[in-house]
Amino acid sequence: MATNLGLHLNQQCNTIFNNSPIDLKFRGFYSKLGNNSPFLCKPLSCILSNKLASLSMASEAVESKRKGFAVVRSAGNESSDGLTYKEAGVDIDAGSELVRRIAKMAPGIGGFGGLFPLGDSYLVAGTDGVGTKLKLAFETGIHETIGIDLVAMSVNDIVTSGAKPLFFLDYFATSRLDVDLAERVIKGIVDGCGQSECALLGGETAEMPGFYAEGEYDLSGFAVGIVKKENVIDGKKIEAGDVLIGLPSSGVHSNGFSLVRRVLAQSGNSLKDEIPGGSVTLGEALMAPTVIYVKQVLQLLEKGGIKGIAHITGGGFTDNIPRVFPKGLGAIIDTNAWPVLPVFKWLQEVGRIDDAEMRRTFNLGIGMVLVVSPDAAVRILGDANESNPVYRIGEVVIGEGVSYR
Repeated sequence: MATNLGLHLNQQCNTIFNNSPIDLKFRGFYSKLGNNSPFLCKPLSCILSNKLASLSMASEAVESKRKGFAVVRSAGNESSDGLTYKEAGVDIDAGSELVRRIAKMAPGIGGFGGLFPLGDSYLVAGTDGVGTKLKLAFETGIHETIGIDLVAMSVNDIVTSGAKPLFFLDYFATSRLDVDLAERVIKGIVDGCGQSECALLGGETAEMPGFYAEGEYDLSGFAVGIVKKENVIDGKKIEAGDVLIGLPSSGVHSNGFSLVRRVLAQSGNSLKDEIPGGSVTLGEALMAPTVIYVKQVLQLLEKGGIKGIAHITGGGFTDNIPRVFPKGLGAIIDTNAWPVLPVFKWLQEVGRIDDAEMRRTFNLGIGMVLVVSPDAAVRILGDANESNPVYRIGEVVIGEGVSYR
């Protein structure tokens, strides 16, 4: 049903666009990308944008709460004068307090996506940005992949409920519109929508003179997907003894860049320097686009046995995995179960960041965690290969919280 509805929406949008004048405020220069893109649709600005913002409230609020993870290091190597996320300007505890206050006004928030009932299904909505990774995009000149990050942060959130993404909208804001630069960014968004098989329904271009520095811009995105009510992944069936399966990340993804930039500033390194232990530059390693897990997760869901899914963004394992557990359950993580990428080793060593801080700031090489039955774990691990590696990273235990071994 999700595939048919997504196709129907895309066809309907094209019909509207082809028979109606374009609303220039909505996105006049989209036409530069070509009318034949299967993931590009150009509706009028009346398309559900206000509704989308309200449907995304849960995801947006929770995202404010998250920012963290960790490299595995012995306690003896921890340094009390190491850098912290708070010193870099991001206060996780303040974000958590805001979420607590919002929850009083809008009970039920806290999931990775917001669910809206629609017949026998739920629409699942998510919204996000890419944070200060944009600063590195400005410094490196790498603008073609930042749109992939934007799409990934929202569609990865909504697929945790088992939802297939249907459509995506973006917001691009700048002081002076550089059409060529904006086109490069939007092409990345088109690529991200292609990877997640959802329609780019439209967006908003805001030109605000004097608001941003010359050549800089800001981005946010909004995604909506659909899942049958009977197929929602909500974690309610998780029990002690279930297994945690980790899907690898490409690097830092799109969280923790305030701390990344602080480490970079004190390191004396250039973004053009080769990263120690790697074969790419620091700039290339840090700008690696966020993995879009939609196709892989949906394929695994078809085989059954998945009880919960956590998108490992800010908050890392420590904050994100418990969000899918019933009360009274926690997790033990085997920190030697997957390879730690060179970029995380460099960040921890140069920034002298202790393990606890790393665990609340970065994903450390695992971007998505599946909570599965033991039988499903055997099957998933048995089907893994070099092109699609997965790792058994831990298990569910009685007692709340996350511990490491």
